[in-house]
Amino acid sequence: MSTDGGSPEGQQDAVPPSVRAQLLASEHWGLLASRSTAQSEVLTRISMFLTFTSASVVSAALVGQATKFSDAFVLLAVIVLCIDVAMGLLTQVRVLNVAQEDLMYVTAMNRLRAAYVDLDPDVAPYLMAAYHDDESGSERTYFFFGNRSAFSHVAGSSMVFMNCANAALIAILSGLLLTLVGAGTTAAVIVGAACGFAFLAASAYYGYRAYAGIWSRYTPLSPTPPDGPDL
Repeated sequence: MSTDGGSPEGQQDAVPPSVRAQLLASEHWGLLASRSTAQSEVLTRISMFLTFTSASVVSAALVGQATKFSDAFVLLAVIVLCIDVAMGLLTQVRVLNVAQEDLMYVTAMNRLRAAYVDLDPDVAPYLMAAYHDDESGSERTYFFFGNRSAFSHVAGSSMVFMNCANAALIAILSGLLLTLVGAGTTAAVIVGAACGFAFLAASAYYGYRAYAGIWSRYTPLSPTPPDGPDL
């Protein structure tokens, strides 16, 4: 405890830059470890979902051959598809959560890099990742060279992959349910495809709203300068 009567601000200013750098580096490593764990976990979840879906479809096919595709097989197929859709939706929720968490970690590490630059401005030219904790800074950190379109980034994401997988399952389940109530094959295909595309559009809209909502509620500490990032 200080006995010189100084203010907390004065005590903070007395902390050596080397100590601050060590504290920032410790936090940086913690964020890196958390980000790596989250990415590994969500990839495992997706692999588990694909394995479960593949195994259930193969099992249904074997039952269909054994029962000569009787009414019992149709009932089993509906139950299996319902379970697959449920597992897919749960996985999709987790993928969306991890995508938001990943953006959180990237933004936090950008803020730490801004603190590094404050400690030593000469390191700024050597940082390819951004040191601005706003949307533009996060985009640069995701791709250092800055010439990749947002569409390719989104289209190639795990989130879109899960949206498409679940949309296909929902389309198949919808078409199968229609055939059970006596609808023709053409009607089942059209309605099933419409349900799948509707789910895909709704998921894309919800994901966009969730992403936009993050930046609308967040105030950056070191925003990107109006004339662009310092390259």
